[in-house]
Amino acid sequence: MQRLAAKERADWRAQAERDGFTFHTIDGEPYWDESAYYAFTLHEIEDDIEAPTNELHEMAIALVDEVVRSAELLAKLGIAPAYWDWIKRSWERRDPHLYGRMDFAYDGSGPAKLFELNYDTPTSLFEAGYFQWTWLEDLKRARQLPGDADQFNRIQEALQERFAAIAARKLVHFASFPDAPEDEATVLYLRDCAEQAGVSTEGIAIDDIGITDDGRFTDLDDRIIDTLFKLYPLEDMFRDSFGSNLLGDTLRLIEPPWKAVLSNKGVLPLLWERHRGHPNLLESRFAERGERVETGWVRKPLFSREGANITLALGAGNRIDTDGPYDSGLAILQAARPLTAFGGRYPLVGSWVVGDEAVGIGIREDSTLVTGNGARFLPHAILG
Repeated sequence: MQRLAAKERADWRAQAERDGFTFHTIDGEPYWDESAYYAFTLHEIEDDIEAPTNELHEMAIALVDEVVRSAELLAKLGIAPAYWDWIKRSWERRDPHLYGRMDFAYDGSGPAKLFELNYDTPTSLFEAGYFQWTWLEDLKRARQLPGDADQFNRIQEALQERFAAIAARKLVHFASFPDAPEDEATVLYLRDCAEQAGVSTEGIAIDDIGITDDGRFTDLDDRIIDTLFKLYPLEDMFRDSFGSNLLGDTLRLIEPPWKAVLSNKGVLPLLWERHRGHPNLLESRFAERGERVETGWVRKPLFSREGANITLALGAGNRIDTDGPYDSGLAILQAARPLTAFGGRYPLVGSWVVGDEAVGIGIREDSTLVTGNGARFLPHAILG
């Protein structure tokens, strides 16, 4: 694994705008960065990232079956009791799921270490599935990359195949918050993948979803919403005023209710307890309320995103605390595995799972050890 300098395409910003990649620059700072890229060998991709992703996914799915049958484990995950039976029914029906992303620390010198699972509302999808592929093809045509350069990336094809499998002959509403450009672009990309698979789609803002007197969900034309893809966390839906209407099971969700088991950090200590010493897992346990974070550990809230509300305690007084809205008191402690610096930047490898298959990666890098909102996305290539 190497970080290599690259020549930017002269027209990439115009191309990004044409493709709907409107958040390539955020607050004047680059989000998409093609001044460098990460190069991997095929061995690193297949053995160190793809294979562990598939194995960890199988372990996580097996864990769901145990958790949905245990009030103790559901409580540990901080899931509201009113939704336990609903989640269990969803799992027993095997409601189909679409995608997820695992975040790994990896530098090419040892096993990839799982930081977390983003299995409900993962983003950075368009740039991983589509835009970094156009970068690869453009640089190969310009002979800035070898003609046999490749990329671990069949994300878009896999999404199309998955939509065809789970939503054929259905009308799927796609919902997001229109004032969140990254979320909106992610949903538009997923809609396009669904339509390429022959699925009928409609877009709707989350705030525009209505509810009938008998508790069914509707769009702005008063049509009943039967299937809804929502880029909105399940745990937030549980707290909203309409949350109780979900229990009527009139709405098919993508992602399904059982993904609530895998969409918080509590799954990490549960995996560790069942697979202690696994080379791709970091030791983890549930934190006591108010427990001090000792050197060599990181504290993560059960429900958090974008590196918010993290405490990372390293040696020699090196301690990082990040702000955010997620500190409810429910948290885990995970053994610290600091990211490796490449040219002064710290890359995090996001490994994408569509259905039950590892299908590609995207890399975000930050200037600090905690990958936050200011992280940049860099493309990758397989060169050997």
